[in-house]
Amino acid sequence: MASSTLVPISFHFVRSSPFHRLPIPQLKPFSGVHSALSVAPISSSILSATRVKSSDIDTTFFDTFNPDEDFVYDPPEVPEGFVAPPSFDEGPLESEDEIAAAYEELYGPAYSGVSVLGNDIYVMDSKMKKLGGFGSKIKKDKLRDGFEERVVQVRRVTKVVKGGKQLHFRAIVVVGDKKGQVGVGVGKAKEVISAVQKSAINARRNIVTVPMTKYLTFPHRSEGDYGAAKVMLRPASPGTGVIAGGAVRIVLEMAGVENALGKQIGSNNALNNARATVVAVQKMKQFREVAQERGIPMEELWK
Repeated sequence: MASSTLVPISFHFVRSSPFHRLPIPQLKPFSGVHSALSVAPISSSILSATRVKSSDIDTTFFDTFNPDEDFVYDPPEVPEGFVAPPSFDEGPLESEDEIAAAYEELYGPAYSGVSVLGNDIYVMDSKMKKLGGFGSKIKKDKLRDGFEERVVQVRRVTKVVKGGKQLHFRAIVVVGDKKGQVGVGVGKAKEVISAVQKSAINARRNIVTVPMTKYLTFPHRSEGDYGAAKVMLRPASPGTGVIAGGAVRIVLEMAGVENALGKQIGSNNALNNARATVVAVQKMKQFREVAQERGIPMEELWK
């Protein structure tokens, strides 16, 4: 009987099982030697841990279930007073005003250009109607929202780039309804008309309210500055008119002021003077506002 030879055992980790960190022995016999291999038995606890007992699986459902039979769906009973919702196609069609109100409630009035819910809207880009077909120049109608436009200044501005200079036009426009609403805007474009339209839209987005008395003048004196420009505003008696020059006069006339005194102090820049006028106007208050802040009747303000 041939003598048996013990074979050295090398351990490898098997990653396919959940117990891949447990070493599983593999036998590597010597070549050319036919011998009886003696292998150490694997622990029974390891084998039992990897097995799934059939008693742990619940199979009671398959005892009474026949896959060949037709399954009958038994829905629950409808509760009392339940009213089925109408189908999407059966309801009445919504009107254009209802659709516009829904859009305005979700996205705001900026997307429709017209306020259906009563919001205070002055101008929107979508309200500018575009005329002309493909390849033709775009024409835009003037807005009819009760505001008048006055061009203060149009200047040529250049931008130095790598290939040379780019020429644009900058326009300053003042809009107002001559009822106490006024705004100053600025816009740039390659064409004068486009620059004026841009600045008019920008001015409508910066509308301010001018406090005035029944004599169409200021309630009190005020001063405002913007940059290097400083503007002084004074009330005037009825019949005086607007005594001011430059951009200050245009802003006051578009606001509806008929009796006032204005003076530009400092810079002569039209844009800065117009904005300084708006700053001075925003500092003014009506008599009733001051009396309400102090908590006294308006008649006691002059005592």
